[in-house]
Amino acid sequence: MYGRTTKPANTYGSNAAAAWAAGKTGSATVYVGVIDEGIQHKHPDLTGQVRNPGEYGKTSGVDDDKNGKVDDVYGWDFASNNKSVYDGGTTGAKDDHGTHVAGTIGAKANSTGVVGVNWNVRLISGKFLGADGGTLANAIKAIDYFTDLKRRGVNIVATNNSWGGGGYSQALKDAIERANQANILFVAAAGNGGGDGIGDNNDSYPSYPASYTNSNVISVAAITRTGARASFSNYGKTSVDLGAPGADIWSTTAYNGYSSYSGTSMATPHVAGAAALYKSVKPTASAATIKAALLGSAVATTSLTNRTLTGGRLDVNAALAR
Repeated sequence: MYGRTTKPANTYGSNAAAAWAAGKTGSATVYVGVIDEGIQHKHPDLTGQVRNPGEYGKTSGVDDDKNGKVDDVYGWDFASNNKSVYDGGTTGAKDDHGTHVAGTIGAKANSTGVVGVNWNVRLISGKFLGADGGTLANAIKAIDYFTDLKRRGVNIVATNNSWGGGGYSQALKDAIERANQANILFVAAAGNGGGDGIGDNNDSYPSYPASYTNSNVISVAAITRTGARASFSNYGKTSVDLGAPGADIWSTTAYNGYSSYSGTSMATPHVAGAAALYKSVKPTASAATIKAALLGSAVATTSLTNRTLTGGRLDVNAALAR
């Protein structure tokens, strides 16, 4: 089974605020797929941000974009095989985790709540996690769903994958490669150790899907407000790319709520959000170009030296300058 990888301006933050100050706040033409629990798409900070542009009406009963999913206006629930990506606790999973991730990527600017790395972006839910985790088969379906949408003309720059579990799967690696061929980044949580609160070395003990070697994978570790690698965060000099804020992250949750969560799950959407912001500024950029900019602009951070490929942490504004 697959499961969640959960556990104001700051020197060791993402530096997205510098981009916002320069008027770089995102674009409604850029999409991120959130492969996770569902998203409360009517949350005050997410209303209007979650949308599949190929579907015209949530109750039309017509498969407008001809992708085999009727009324997937906000995405698709692969666990239940229906259009309801937000269950609000009715099936035991409150969709908090997916909503929290979505808020970090793209909560809109308004008079209350929080803002994401992008104030303006479009998200689509690929729900495969429920109260008891999720299955490999449904994870693959979710990845392929976004690959298919991209091929149908939806401008999906990345999928956010704040989940992990299970051993190596060639079928899952192949699905990620299909996304790669469609020019979609696969941003993945490095993982939160073996359950003892101490991060593992992914170079020695791979954590999937973050440890797949596809060129579109970006593996993300978590750092704290002081720049330390979070104690729970996995690491790897060759297998984890960079760090991002992942401790005590305040974001949107179900039932119009807000919560502070910690985990590499929380670090990952900072990077996926940065990829979307980059695409909004440089709309012709390829997945490879965006990845190179994110990694090439990482700020050297002592706690990540010899612990990540870049030895550094995300700097959203610096990435946009590349």
